Amino acid sequence: MNSSKFTDEQWRKKLTPEQFNICRCSATEPPFTGVYADCKDDGIYYCSCCANALFDSKAKYDSGTGWPSFFNIVSPDAVREVTDDSHAMRRVEVICRACDAHLGHVFEDGPQPTGLRYCINSASLDLKPR
Repeated sequence: MNSSKFTDEQWRKKLTPEQFNICRCSATEPPFTGVYADCKDDGIYYCSCCANALFDSKAKYDSGTGWPSFFNIVSPDAVREVTDDSHAMRRVEVICRACDAHLGHVFEDGPQPTGLRYCINSASLDLKPR
């Protein structure tokens, strides 16, 4: 079955409660608590919901925010961006293009060469070594 067509019940069976709340309900894990916040392992980060390739560890950096941060996505087809006006602020939400999972947000205060900071929840990621 195509994961983009899963029902909430099917997602609940596939994901942990934390992953469901973050990926399917747009929650956010507390800073400095995610398994990948300080991870320096080499590999590719995939969507924890559908295994879509999202980020290369070579684009990961320590932003000091407490969430895994990347200055680039692995390919133009990896994510889509949506304006998020929740919590009385305007941000840009990052969503997995393959399954619509909430991943985090992107900000324009990252390092060069892109100047972007993809601030991503660890629960939405699955790192696979190269």
